[in-house]
Amino acid sequence: MAWRVAQTPAMEAFLQMCKEGVFGATHGVERLVDLWEKKNIKRSWYIPRHTIEMFPEAIAKIRDAGHKMSTLIKTMNIQTDFCNGKPPLGFTSPSWKNHPDQIEILTKLGINYDHSFMHGDFQPYYVSTGKEECITTDYKKDPETWMVPMKHAEKSDVVEIPANWTLDDWPTFRWDGARPNAHGYVEAYVVERMWKDMFSWCYREPHILLMHKRMIDWIDEHEGVEWCTFAQMAEEFQNGPSSGKGK
Repeated sequence: MAWRVAQTPAMEAFLQMCKEGVFGATHGVERLVDLWEKKNIKRSWYIPRHTIEMFPEAIAKIRDAGHKMSTLIKTMNIQTDFCNGKPPLGFTSPSWKNHPDQIEILTKLGINYDHSFMHGDFQPYYVSTGKEECITTDYKKDPETWMVPMKHAEKSDVVEIPANWTLDDWPTFRWDGARPNAHGYVEAYVVERMWKDMFSWCYREPHILLMHKRMIDWIDEHEGVEWCTFAQMAEEFQNGPSSGKGK
């Protein structure tokens, strides 16, 4: 850690990040474990190797409370040892940045599920192998070589538990001056309402679709409203209004 601080130009910012990490391990973990115990909930924790080695007592509280510790690949061996020989069953990629060989590697390691892709929303599915699934854009080559349909890869045996940035509280609650989308000044009730709407879509429609419906209903309350395509707008602009179907 000292070497990283010395190599980091914005040392003050890096030191602040380190302090936040210490707070998470020394205060945040205990508070979360206590909450899950009160609610009788078992969670999946994805813990970096550095955190396990630096805060073994805090991580032991997670393990001893019966929660599932999943892997970030490089933590697999140390997690297995830390959990008394029980290997992790799941994986998530840091910041959900995935590698083309990721699923193939997980399969070889015997990982049962992944939580890094967004092909779906709330239903698990067997994730594809990722091999030759899409062609990378290369502006140095003729567009005909890369402007082609995505190739459908074969399904793997790895179960995907879909990821979703809207359900991640890191960008909303954690201030980060280097990332414009991580400002930290979001009221908890705003996120709570958003998550409740997202949960409701399991029984009805997605929350954004419901927003569109409410917007349509509100617009329809106004006089003279007519829904039309851009082509219709252009035609009426050129040739004059049609007979009109607005209210």
